[in-house]
Amino acid sequence: MPRSRPGALRARRSPRQPWTLPPHRIHGLSSRTSVAIDRVETLSDDYYVYPGATDHALRRYRAFLHGAQRRPGYPQATGCSCRGCSFEDVRHARDVLDDVLRQLPPRPRAELARRVRVLDVRYRQLTLPDPFAGQRQWRADRWWRRRLALGQEGR
Repeated sequence: MPRSRPGALRARRSPRQPWTLPPHRIHGLSSRTSVAIDRVETLSDDYYVYPGATDHALRRYRAFLHGAQRRPGYPQATGCSCRGCSFEDVRHARDVLDDVLRQLPPRPRAELARRVRVLDVRYRQLTLPDPFAGQRQWRADRWWRRRLALGQEGR
C-alpha cells in the first residue's frame, strides 16, 4: 500500500472551530480569557452580546472613568437601543460585562471580574446614589443602575 504524502494528511484534518483560533486579544486580559470571551460572544443569542462587545464595553467603561475630576460623573441616558448607540450609556456597557461574566467558565470569569471590580470601585466613587432609582430605572436591581444619571453625560 502506498504511503500518503504529509500534505495530504494535513489537508484531511477537520477545520478548527472559530473560537479556538486566536481572536482579537482584549487589552489587559490573557489570551486564554480572550478566547473564552470570544467563544461566549460567538455562541450567545443575546442581541447585545456579539463578537467584540466585551472589548467595546470595557473600553467604554474605562473611557467614562478616565480623567475624572473631583466632581461627580453622570451616566448618559440614550434614546436609541441599537447595538452601537446603546453603548453611549455606560450603564449598558456594565450590563454587557455582567452578562458575559455570568456565561464565562470559572478562571476566565475570575480574571475579567478582577478587571471589572477595579473599575466598579472607581465608578462608585465618581457617581452619586439615586434614592428614586426604583421608580426611574427599568433594571433597578443592578447597583450601577441605581446611580444618578442625566440626559447628557457630563461632570
